Amino acid sequence: MPEAGLKELLEAGVHFGHQTRRWNPNMRRYIFGELDGIHIIDLVQTETLLEQARVFAGELSSGGGTVLFVGTKKQARGPVQEWADRCKMPYVNQRWLGGLLTNFNTISQRISRLHELTGWQDEGKLELLPTKERMGMQAELAKLEYNLGGVRDMDRLPDAVFVTDLKTEEIAVREAARLRIPIIGLVDTNCDPGPVDYVIPGNDDAIRSCQLVIGTIGGAIETGAGAWRVQEEKRIAEEMARRKKDDEERKKREEEEKARVEAEEAAKKAAEAEGQASQAAGPVAGAGESSSQAAGESPAPTPPSAGTSKASGSGAAGATAPAAAKGEKSR
Repeated sequence: MPEAGLKELLEAGVHFGHQTRRWNPNMRRYIFGELDGIHIIDLVQTETLLEQARVFAGELSSGGGTVLFVGTKKQARGPVQEWADRCKMPYVNQRWLGGLLTNFNTISQRISRLHELTGWQDEGKLELLPTKERMGMQAELAKLEYNLGGVRDMDRLPDAVFVTDLKTEEIAVREAARLRIPIIGLVDTNCDPGPVDYVIPGNDDAIRSCQLVIGTIGGAIETGAGAWRVQEEKRIAEEMARRKKDDEERKKREEEEKARVEAEEAAKKAAEAEGQASQAAGPVAGAGESSSQAAGESPAPTPPSAGTSKASGSGAAGATAPAAAKGEKSR
């Protein structure tokens, strides 16, 4: 939504305050003057302060912050619900349940009960119950939906609260101030701007005025929240891709380690089998030699060498010569 300028504020009637006799003195610095018994709000200050609130809401939502929209008066119910739904933010537009912020632990239990009953209704389980129990649970569901339907997705305290009427939402303002939650408020001349951190002086009774202010703040929140969701989706996608890559690398390392271990075990088994085979072949050969000797087989003679044959020849010749000499003597 475009920024609200002086022309838009003037056309929406933001400058009209309450009657002069119903004013709050703390709003003196935001009042421009008086006309026909009605205070006129200084729109120059309204424009500046509205821009400050818009920037704050946009920066908060762009960082993932949550803004609670609060507007239970008739003029603000429709715009509050519309812009809260567009921004996907929690809202209260029917009745402020006491302790919604200060007693959030108990409220969280009731929100869980709301989700439980809604799930039963969607699944058709309520139709299977007896008539009395079914009617009781349906009445409980309707009551929870009326009081907590807008905050059913709020799982923690909001980072800021946007209030359209400080008089009507007095309990909400007190709870937020007690918890030191920043408050963005549309403040009329009959309200005390003290508890509000970002004051937007303006008419909180006119429908067009509420629509303009709520739309300006809601537009900034919608833009910031949309940018944050895009970044968050991108971050989640990158995280999933990184995890997938890490899982693939881990599986690859595990497979390589498994293959290495299997190869080592196979090599070890092959070495053990080879050793056992060699040990079994040695005793078998020795047993064959001993059996052949027992059967009377002599080992094959080894041929003499050349030197040995010469020596044996010369020895035989020498033995023949003395024998011939002895025979000649006897003759």
